[in-house]
Amino acid sequence: MPKYGVNLLLWADKFDRESVDLIPKVAEMGFDGVEIPIFDHETVDIRHTKAALRDTNLHPIGCAIMTHDRNPIHEDAAIREIGKNYLKHSIDVLAELGGDTLVGPVYSAVGALVGRGRNQQEWDWCVDILGEVADFAGQRGVTVAMEPLNRFETYFLNIVADAIKLSSAVNSPFFKIHLDTFHMNIEEKNLAQAITNAGTLLHHLHACENDRGTPGTGLVDWEEVFNALARVNYDRWLVIESFTPAVKEIAAATAIWRDIAPSAEILATEGLAFLKRMSAKHLQ
Repeated sequence: MPKYGVNLLLWADKFDRESVDLIPKVAEMGFDGVEIPIFDHETVDIRHTKAALRDTNLHPIGCAIMTHDRNPIHEDAAIREIGKNYLKHSIDVLAELGGDTLVGPVYSAVGALVGRGRNQQEWDWCVDILGEVADFAGQRGVTVAMEPLNRFETYFLNIVADAIKLSSAVNSPFFKIHLDTFHMNIEEKNLAQAITNAGTLLHHLHACENDRGTPGTGLVDWEEVFNALARVNYDRWLVIESFTPAVKEIAAATAIWRDIAPSAEILATEGLAFLKRMSAKHLQ
């Protein structure tokens, strides 16, 4: 059976000493793990976070974000190097917290759109950097799972077919695929086929509705999604990732201008209940 998690961006725009207090809240809701946004290493209180995870028995998952000043495919070699070092540092932080999976769009800066598709030079830069990052991750018992995003957030990687291609190019057992049904609903012709094609490379899943609302309340064909997960024998994380207008910086970055659920807590708890019902039906 899969495990269930929620991303803390539902309540906070960063992870610091104050947001560690969200960890007991997540545990009380019935989740098995917590996806921690490791956006700024300096704000992460390792000791305090480890204590909270130990006390709640929650498993940490790391979530990375690439920005314009740490972009692995930037034409400036110094910026590419900063991106590589950010990912390595994130892996170290996660490993120290006891986690084994770092997820997110690790290949390019989110929101960096250049008016064209990717080129071969960018691809080569990305493969070289992520190959080194994957080797580094493997030495620390961490797997990096890349997340294809929709075309309005990145031009570099939008569909599962290209994620499979990048995984093959990096060629590491510690570099796999992270899918998000929100982005897939925009980009894939068929969600179930995309999941099936990912197969054993699928290492992490964001189970998100088409409007980022509560899973089970929108247009995502969850029967198809869970049938496909059953076909590939998926038994890893099902994580809810959503955002609310109350967290202003994240709302601005993700264009969440209206309430998509009565509250963050309702979105999390009702979404969790739905995912557990679907898992019980399909993933025995």
